[in-house]
Amino acid sequence: MGEFSPSHWLIVGIVVVLFFGSKRLPDAARALGRSMRILKSETQGLRDDAAPGADAAPAPAQAQAQAPDAIQHAIQDGAFGTAQDKRDRAARLREEAARIESTAPGATNT
Repeated sequence: MGEFSPSHWLIVGIVVVLFFGSKRLPDAARALGRSMRILKSETQGLRDDAAPGADAAPAPAQAQAQAPDAIQHAIQDGAFGTAQDKRDRAARLREEAARIESTAPGATNT
């Protein structure tokens, strides 16, 4: 008693599919995966901030040469060490986004 057999798991699976529907289950799993990645990167960032002298920020020329998507992913993954580095890169991303939006077809310059 108290152990789940494969038939128990099958019943639980059927109830979950009936309750949530087959269309919302992949979205829920995707959202759970994103949340886990964010949690992992945040805990890694806390560990890096707690370790003195463990900043591993890339050289400024190398960071500028990266594509905006690569920079965004690196920031999310906690690849840049200090909070000031993250603020600088976020400001650069905002400037890049504004430039792209202003050059987009059909953009109105106000």
